[in-house]
Amino acid sequence: MSSAMSTHTDSEPTPTPTETVKLNITDMSCASCVGRIERSLRQTDGVVNVSVNLANKQATAELHTEHTTAQQLIAALGAAGYSATLADDDSTTADHAQHELQSLYRTFWFAAALTLPIFLLDMGGHLIPPVHHWLDAQFGQHNLHLLFFVLATGVQFGPGLRFYRQGWTTLRHGNPDMNALVMLGTSAAYGYSVVATFFPQVLPADSVHVYFEASAVIITLVLLGRVLEARAKGRTSQAISRLLGLQARTARVERDGDWVNIAIEALVVGDVVQVRPGEKIPVDGTVIDGDSYVDEAMISGEPLPVHKQSGAEVIGGTVNQNGSLRLRVTQVGENTVLAQIIRLVEQAQSTRLPVQALVDKVTEVFVPIVIGLAVLTFIVWLWLGPQPALSLALVNAVAVLIIACPCAMGLATPTSIMVGTGKAAELGILFRQGHALQSLRAADVIALDKTGTLTKGRPELTDLELTEGWERHDVLRLVASVERHSEHPIAAAIVAAAEAEGMACDSVQEFKAEPGFGVQAQVGQQTIAVGADRYMQQLGIDISHLASSASRLAQQGKTPLYAAIDQRLAAVIAVADPIKESSPAAIAALHRLGLKVVMLTGDHRQTAEAVARQLGIDHVSAEVLPQDKVTAVKQLQATGQKVAFVGDGINDAPALAQAEVGIAIGSGTDIAIESAEVVLMSGDVRHVAHAVQLSRATLRNIKQNLFWAFAYNVSLIPVAAGVLYPLAGVLLSPMLAALAMALSSLCVVSNALRLRRFQPLYHQP
Repeated sequence: MSSAMSTHTDSEPTPTPTETVKLNITDMSCASCVGRIERSLRQTDGVVNVSVNLANKQATAELHTEHTTAQQLIAALGAAGYSATLADDDSTTADHAQHELQSLYRTFWFAAALTLPIFLLDMGGHLIPPVHHWLDAQFGQHNLHLLFFVLATGVQFGPGLRFYRQGWTTLRHGNPDMNALVMLGTSAAYGYSVVATFFPQVLPADSVHVYFEASAVIITLVLLGRVLEARAKGRTSQAISRLLGLQARTARVERDGDWVNIAIEALVVGDVVQVRPGEKIPVDGTVIDGDSYVDEAMISGEPLPVHKQSGAEVIGGTVNQNGSLRLRVTQVGENTVLAQIIRLVEQAQSTRLPVQALVDKVTEVFVPIVIGLAVLTFIVWLWLGPQPALSLALVNAVAVLIIACPCAMGLATPTSIMVGTGKAAELGILFRQGHALQSLRAADVIALDKTGTLTKGRPELTDLELTEGWERHDVLRLVASVERHSEHPIAAAIVAAAEAEGMACDSVQEFKAEPGFGVQAQVGQQTIAVGADRYMQQLGIDISHLASSASRLAQQGKTPLYAAIDQRLAAVIAVADPIKESSPAAIAALHRLGLKVVMLTGDHRQTAEAVARQLGIDHVSAEVLPQDKVTAVKQLQATGQKVAFVGDGINDAPALAQAEVGIAIGSGTDIAIESAEVVLMSGDVRHVAHAVQLSRATLRNIKQNLFWAFAYNVSLIPVAAGVLYPLAGVLLSPMLAALAMALSSLCVVSNALRLRRFQPLYHQP
């Protein structure tokens, strides 16, 4: 095409519309499930992209709507052995997790009620010989075995049926998962016990033992592990729950001249809403009347309340503190800032980091290898083991199957992502793309735009130095009266400063402006002239008294102007785009993190270097046009450095997209900045350092989880196989293997939850 604006021709393919579908998958239980579900969905015609998250048990698929429907995806998963339902937009991950937890509780307690008698009677007899003899005398060994059979059967095909439903399907498809391991292990112990109870003659005399307690206890402990895991995982999504809790339920709205309370769902754009002190602001709006301070901490991470008056924008879910406000509704429903935040956090939590690729490759072959090791363990013990060789071979093979369940591996990454991104949202940092968590950690250079990022983005009066005989109040009032008639941004800054000090401007006559020089007017009986040094020279006014001051101010990156009253020099005035109060601390924090800081700006070099000197910035690229910032980022990348670019997300969009990580400074009401992977809800640049710290903490947490998950499996599989038996006579009971397996998952989730206590090293008081 000749240009980006070329018209569509018949030869160009029409893009097929796509939509994103989110599915809840209740049967997903381990890392190998993730890969299997992804493969099943990717093999479905029309599916463009798939992401599966074990931590929240959801799959997100992007599909071509003309070729595929959500029901076809559900059918594809059903064929693979997984039951899925379409995630309701009105329900949350937390609701789904709570429902699953309640179901697990019921199943676990039923299994525990049936297992406890077996455990007490059987293990009590083993541990306390008199109890064994009393039970044998009162009931007979065979009758006890019949009781164990009844109870264990209830566990095996009641609560344990979930392992058969999923495990058998995956085994039949040649892709066994954790459920298959539990199914094989418990079925082996249960089946062996059934044979020993009803057909003892088919077994060697010294191998007639029952293991009903092992099969029942294993199922119960695995269910207990899932209950504990679900409870802990529920806490990983508390950030979403808290955000949802911010929403007001009702609003006091003006209808036909009266104030009535209605549900916020009934609000429409343009409604006028009243918010009294202490109430939540129901939806996004603009203040049309009133004066108050609003607590926006949960949205922006800023602890100090923000002053709101007529014309100010407010965000739904924030809390009005001490004054009454009348608002005009500007956004409702899915378009509100809070809804966007929740959407972005959920999106980030469902993504998978590049580090997950290694886990996926390992877990794809892990379960088949474990089954092979269990079979090998059985054969070796049957061939070389002491008597009763058959029983010992069975017990050790079952222990290998149970101990190796890869639950912890699958939870290592997603749980940390969920907690990390949720904590970031609490701090006012939104990771629009989950992979930015990993990319930001690897950044070497932080490149920042100056205007609006490091500075406030609007000129302000910074200095007013007087010559002898003049008063500040009089000079500023007269200068502002003249500048009020100028359209120059510097003039607006002077007028704003006068108004802030409560000065009323006087009327002027004979206003004259000379572009590039200055302005002059008559105020009462006095002639006021304001302009650059060349304007003063043109008027024949001596500026030597303040020339050194003007030079010093210029070296600081400020714009100096002279003011003369009745042909006498009265003052030198300096206007500048002031540095944000948070910028010095932010740059210091980035340096302490070992990062190089670069500033890119379109300002004159003298101004840019003055700002850089004040902030201690390492390198400056000045007089850079917006389109040239991409080139500057590419030059940094060409040296092998990974760059995170921080800008305002509007004219900096190309540079945000070019950098390894784009960080946009949001306004609090404009968070959906498409060019950036990370959005800072407030203008506080310190949040850049906070984002880097949280990225590093999350990746460190993920690596800890992966280490313990892999180390656990690698170290305990040989123990379960019995390698310590020849040396120390130690064997790992299948019941202890089940308990250890459950605790490993709990350990990983608990470690991820430590991220909730993350505190930035350089946070504001």
